[in-house]
Amino acid sequence: MATDPRLTADFWVGAYLRRCALADIPAYVIARGDVTAGAVLVKLATLDGRARAFQRSFDLMSGARAWVTLAEGAEPEVDAVIARQRRHDPDLWVIEVESRTGRTLLQEDGLSS
Repeated sequence: MATDPRLTADFWVGAYLRRCALADIPAYVIARGDVTAGAVLVKLATLDGRARAFQRSFDLMSGARAWVTLAEGAEPEVDAVIARQRRHDPDLWVIEVESRTGRTLLQEDGLSS
């Protein structure tokens, strides 16, 4: 069974940060994970005390990947969920995006896969 070629985690993170910068959306690496195969979690801070964390999900039936909400609520609560995820998976990358409007670019062309 052949697998599709995949981007390394650090390459994907670099491209995502660049796209955010070009869209004037502040984004930062909060935690560096495994350079090659680390999973990526994106935290959206809306700058009003609330936040949302997204992780990529894989649909076994269709093979499609999509960003889904892992946690949502008060920012300290979302940070606690992220900290638990990092304890379980030290290879996890965490990117924080700051956007009052909630724009993350995750569902826009090219970033779902």
